[in-house]
Amino acid sequence: MPQHTPEISKTGQCTDCNGADSLLATLVTSGVEVCFANPGTSEMHFVSALDRIPGMRGVLCLFEGVATGAADGYARMTGKPACTLLHLGPGFANGMANLHNARKGQSPVVNIVGDHATYHVRYDAPLTSNVEGFAEAISHWVRRPRSSRNVALDSAEAVRAARVAPGQVATLILPADTAWLPAERPAPALPTPGPAPVFPDAVEAAAKALTNGKKTAILMRGSVLYGEGLNAAGCVAAKTGATLFCDTFTPRMRSGAGTPVVERLPYRGRDVLARLDEFEQLLLVGAEPPVSFFAYPEQESWLTPPHCAIMTLAHPSEDGNTALVDLASAVDASPDCAMYPLDPPALPGDGPLTAENALRIVAALLPENAIVTDEGITSTLPYANLLATAAPHDYLALTGGAIGGILPLSTGAAVAAPDRKVICLEGDGSAMYTVQALWTQARENLDVVTVLYANRSYAVLNQELKMVRAAAGGDKAVSLLDLHNPSLDWVRIAEGMGVQAVRAETTQAFADALRAALSAKGPRLIEAVI
Repeated sequence: MPQHTPEISKTGQCTDCNGADSLLATLVTSGVEVCFANPGTSEMHFVSALDRIPGMRGVLCLFEGVATGAADGYARMTGKPACTLLHLGPGFANGMANLHNARKGQSPVVNIVGDHATYHVRYDAPLTSNVEGFAEAISHWVRRPRSSRNVALDSAEAVRAARVAPGQVATLILPADTAWLPAERPAPALPTPGPAPVFPDAVEAAAKALTNGKKTAILMRGSVLYGEGLNAAGCVAAKTGATLFCDTFTPRMRSGAGTPVVERLPYRGRDVLARLDEFEQLLLVGAEPPVSFFAYPEQESWLTPPHCAIMTLAHPSEDGNTALVDLASAVDASPDCAMYPLDPPALPGDGPLTAENALRIVAALLPENAIVTDEGITSTLPYANLLATAAPHDYLALTGGAIGGILPLSTGAAVAAPDRKVICLEGDGSAMYTVQALWTQARENLDVVTVLYANRSYAVLNQELKMVRAAAGGDKAVSLLDLHNPSLDWVRIAEGMGVQAVRAETTQAFADALRAALSAKGPRLIEAVI
């Protein structure tokens, strides 16, 4: 294969390009600045192009699920896609769980998946697989370039597809020869339509409903939970008496002091039904009607009470922020309305560490404008309201239920916002799915403090065993949900990945450890034994 030396302009344009050069230059031109990568042989020309095409930061991840989860976290904090670089079908399959979370979180992601050279596929080599089938199962948009000369335009279209509101997963499958063969030039960035305006009568209909005397719940999701629509929603609620809710596992939410009172729906379906029972109307803004996370014997899956009418102000693909601002004007809401005060909880007294006291300490010590990422489930959900009056922060949850998303998500969020402290709330069982994220945090010196709740159990599954009426209590069943024998040593695991770590078993030890971690720069882990 002849060597080539493309000419690179100051703007990143190149002549004498191969397909990989044109791909990378097009991604940069289209606003993609970070690549979370786990490459193999078929992706080596892309890797090589990183040294020739300026403007792309490559971040090595030691497992594909870390790369895809990090791209999700990056997108949530920037509103724009990173790209992933994945190795053929099996590599893509390794990353699918966190692409599922990204899809459910409406995050824009561009996957670059290498594949065998076009002429090599017929030999059914060991890594030959149905890459398209894998990609189509989880992506909104999939394409395989026909030749090296199509790579640039196809990559521009991938970025455009990812940016379609509210955010999509786009996958470009790159045969190895389309990366090394000549290409003409990069492609320009393609225009992407913003979110659509809401239905012309939606604001008027919502305003009438909010003033008809019926008790109303407003369920919000998407950018309205951190954009200009959030304050408008708070003022609408103050004016009309409506109650603001968000999904249990919302992709991103502005929280803490200075934000409106937004109540998170409970996790259990029966608790959602009980909470919404008092309402006669449910107004949706970027959200879908709530449903149960799982099906349970003799329990409802549809969680809107029969007597509660459902209305839509804005669908997920529509401009909910503008709609809420217009709605506030339509109901004559004051621009000055009640917000959560800055009133962090008091630090608890010393004693054995509990999950509640751990989150109480996090809320008390939380620095302003931090990013809180949460997959604690049984250790955090019951006490999440402790964060409501903490310092203002962004809150990111596990959206799709595929566990093991939060360590990578925290990694991507820290890359996206290097000037902000990331506090990651994670369970010991979930963390083992993507523990490799700690290595990337150490390598990139990312400012992430991981609070690792060590209850030595898949605690949520012990609850589920009872919920589905499968409780047996036998040794075999219990052993599949227990993390003893041997117990995970998170201090040694983290230190083996290059992350400084301590263990805390008392309230005072945890508070001291968190203060020290928050005052330092770079990744830290606290094993909170509860």
